[in-house]
Amino acid sequence: MNARAHPLDALEDALHEERRALLEHDVEALLRSTQAKLEALRAAEHAGAAANDAPRVLALSELNLANGALLARRRREVNWALRHLGRLDADATYDASGQAGAKPHSRLNVSA
Repeated sequence: MNARAHPLDALEDALHEERRALLEHDVEALLRSTQAKLEALRAAEHAGAAANDAPRVLALSELNLANGALLARRRREVNWALRHLGRLDADATYDASGQAGAKPHSRLNVSA
């Protein structure tokens, strides 16, 4: 991140990159953008918010929520494909709060 750039500029860039990565199914770019987003959030928290930043923060929050919805959709698509391939029997590996939850179980039956 450019040292002179406003942290919200970096956050906006990271959110747009995250969306592009989700739309293009680019896992490496998604990981990079997530790291950039976390760094920008830390920088924004450290810098503090100005009163005139409120509308922009709200817009960035909405962009983040939209990315979250897209990520959830991608996750459902992957889980659906895995279930239909017989590879996964759990509904989720993370609970609603993002914490590790149910463990995936293979549906393959191996006779002994």
